[in-house]
Amino acid sequence: MSEQAVIADEIRMRILQEPDVILEDPDVMRALITANDRAVGGNVVDLRGVAMDRLEARLQRLEETHRSVIAAAYENLAGMTQVHRAILALLEPLTFEGFLSCLENEVPQILRVGRVKLVLESHEAEDPALEQVGGVLTVVRPGFVSDYMSQGRGLARVVLRRADGNAKLIFGDDASWVQSEACLYLEFGEGRLPGMLAFAADNPAQFNAGQGTDLLDFMGGVFERAMCRWLG
Repeated sequence: MSEQAVIADEIRMRILQEPDVILEDPDVMRALITANDRAVGGNVVDLRGVAMDRLEARLQRLEETHRSVIAAAYENLAGMTQVHRAILALLEPLTFEGFLSCLENEVPQILRVGRVKLVLESHEAEDPALEQVGGVLTVVRPGFVSDYMSQGRGLARVVLRRADGNAKLIFGDDASWVQSEACLYLEFGEGRLPGMLAFAADNPAQFNAGQGTDLLDFMGGVFERAMCRWLG
């Protein structure tokens, strides 16, 4: 028996023992189908080969979808972890000054945004009670929050969008770097004017209307309750 026959017998025995090895290898299966097409000639349509091509294309689409779902799940988990860390950080301070300092310094780092602003409406142009709280707080006229968030459309609890020229109204005249923003509508109870929590990012894709808002909505609810401890 020649050496080639011995090798062929070994391969044949391996295939007979583990046929799944061949079936699960797309390159080997493609080579076998190609060889079969050459053997039967170009005038014969091999329906098995057509079916195999279609199954392979469907498998590739399923694998791409699977990878996309896994990537989205990891992204959602990372976002949830960031929001939870930010909330815990905000619940830790024992003074209002410490609360605002955390909002200005720690929260942007945790959420990986460029800047955070707390916008509060007030009937007073300059409320003496809010003069010493630092740059994270912006005091505006009544009705400003709903106008800024809705921009003539319906008011939503959370707004994610590309930034425009209006961003300077809350982030300052140097807000040209702001490319996208997230705005959370805040309610502090009956008899109190609303507010807004705004996040600015230099990445135009960081906040957009197609993203989910559940986590930020939850954060807004916790923030409202935390703020009520400090409001007189």
